Amino acid sequence: MLGIIAAVLFFIAFLINAANIATNDVLSSSNFMLLGLAALALHVAGIGTGWASRGRGRRR
Repeated sequence: MLGIIAAVLFFIAFLINAANIATNDVLSSSNFMLLGLAALALHVAGIGTGWASRGRGRRR
């Protein structure tokens, strides 16, 4: 899930940068890229991958 969020944030940063949209300091393209990198790092670390119920499989 965080990988998809990172891709969306990178796409928003690309659109802001490519269209030369004037935004304030909070919504700048570099801030969107940093948020995307943070989400991507959490995804690679295994956080938010949907494996929360790993130990609750079928009992035999």
